[in-house]
Amino acid sequence: MSIELEDFEIQDDDIEQLYEHHSITVDKGQTLLRIDKFLMDRLPNVTRNKLQDAIDGGFIKVNDNLVRPNYKVKPNDVIKVLLPEPKRMEEIEPEDIDLEIIYEDDHLLVVNKPAGMVVHPAYQNWSGTLVNALAFHFKDLPKRENGEGNPGLVHRIDKDTSGLLVVAKTELAMAHLSKQFAKHTIERTYFALVWGSVEERSGTIHTKLSRSENDRRVITTVPLTNALGKEAITHFKVLQNYRYVTLVQCNLETGRTHQIRVHMRHLGHPLFNDATYGGDKILKGTQTGKYKTFVENCFKIIPRQALHAKSLGFEHPHTKEWMQFSIDLPLDFKLVLKKWENYVNLTEKNE
Repeated sequence: MSIELEDFEIQDDDIEQLYEHHSITVDKGQTLLRIDKFLMDRLPNVTRNKLQDAIDGGFIKVNDNLVRPNYKVKPNDVIKVLLPEPKRMEEIEPEDIDLEIIYEDDHLLVVNKPAGMVVHPAYQNWSGTLVNALAFHFKDLPKRENGEGNPGLVHRIDKDTSGLLVVAKTELAMAHLSKQFAKHTIERTYFALVWGSVEERSGTIHTKLSRSENDRRVITTVPLTNALGKEAITHFKVLQNYRYVTLVQCNLETGRTHQIRVHMRHLGHPLFNDATYGGDKILKGTQTGKYKTFVENCFKIIPRQALHAKSLGFEHPHTKEWMQFSIDLPLDFKLVLKKWENYVNLTEKNE
């Protein structure tokens, strides 16, 4: 496993050699921003104090020069994070895990990831991931970023989100698909069950997203004028209103971490049973009685955020043909929708 900055204790001892662990090129449209704030948005789980210590200790350079924590990054700056030990290559352990493959050819495959499966190995999840399964079933999958990254992965979805992912089998496919994601030409449709009655039949959410300074695992919205964060655009439309909850279709124009979950909370409609963003408690309706019991039973049926990557479309990297895939909702999602439908129908009859 590679050394992580957040786990590294800055020492006062002289260090003969430093090794590059991260290299970040600042976007050409980036406004002036303190380097410690800038890096907080780029390096998950790293505290601002830790970053300031690392900068003061000479472990972070800009354009190969030492800087102070109040240095303001500029467009096209090259920021490098250096540590005293070489970056260790992470060995992916192949694991015989079943994959639901929707489509496969010589260049790529499309898989239906179940809820609960982590996409790639990371802290506290070094095994049982989609990448571990891919390593078992496929040999010599390509990597991104000059041989770095996880084999075959072009994009990812959250652990407790179910649905479709495309995996590259060749270098050409990896490059071509990655370019499509960068240009936002990939079609990605999600179904989300959210709290409350969404009044607008359709709309677009356009903000920036940034990691919370209080909890690095949480993403927050910030204004587009803010120097911090990355632009995020989600288009949505209402599919079915169940009075207390709403089934919403979300189409991603950008693909930021937790984008739909954060954007729907931004609208005032957190995803049903999304513990990270406040959806794991009753947000619409009474807090007691039979209704409370009903909601708790629904939580048990779908013990995760109610989010499913339902369709995926892209240009085939070899044939240039448009490929479109769709997958049905998983059983837990179907069951909880049926329960809400029955509950609302019964309530209306008794009114």
